Amino acid sequence: MSLKLNVIIGSTRPGRAGPVVAAWVAEQARSHGKFEVELVDLADFHLPLLDEPAHPRQQNYQHEHTKRWSASVASADAYLFVTPEYDYFPNAALINALQALSLEWSMKAAAVVSYGGISGGLRAAQELRQLIANLDMMAIPQTVPLPFFGKFINDEQVFVPTEPMIEGLNGALTQLDKWATALKPARQG
Repeated sequence: MSLKLNVIIGSTRPGRAGPVVAAWVAEQARSHGKFEVELVDLADFHLPLLDEPAHPRQQNYQHEHTKRWSASVASADAYLFVTPEYDYFPNAALINALQALSLEWSMKAAAVVSYGGISGGLRAAQELRQLIANLDMMAIPQTVPLPFFGKFINDEQVFVPTEPMIEGLNGALTQLDKWATALKPARQG
């Protein structure tokens, strides 16, 4: 059973580090070998703040950006959200993107890689996990915090992780695989 993992770059802010961090996450996910991996940049969808007139559960989308976002999300069996921590919380663009849809997320596994200062974005990850669960996803407990992430981005704009970061991400990917495998038949039944 082939599983598709969307690695979602959660920040849309100019000058963001999300693409650099997410490139490492996607590369590591491909090396893990359990998923077909797609790197998805939230900035490519240009999602305005909740601009659909109907509730997302109706899936009656009027705008092309929402239709494209819906198709991208629906195509995956699991998600790995890469998010910075802004004011002890996930960024607004990611929250908006999650809340713009509903059924597309249902009964799928999700994990969080967070980056920030001393906490590595753990506060944002915990808040995000709660929203993920509320959207009927299985938020795996293992998050991957990247403290002082800027120290690990080299001059070529490549994220160079430590061994514990790699081990943490591989552990999260293993859990994602287990949950995504278990949930796929439930969605099809």
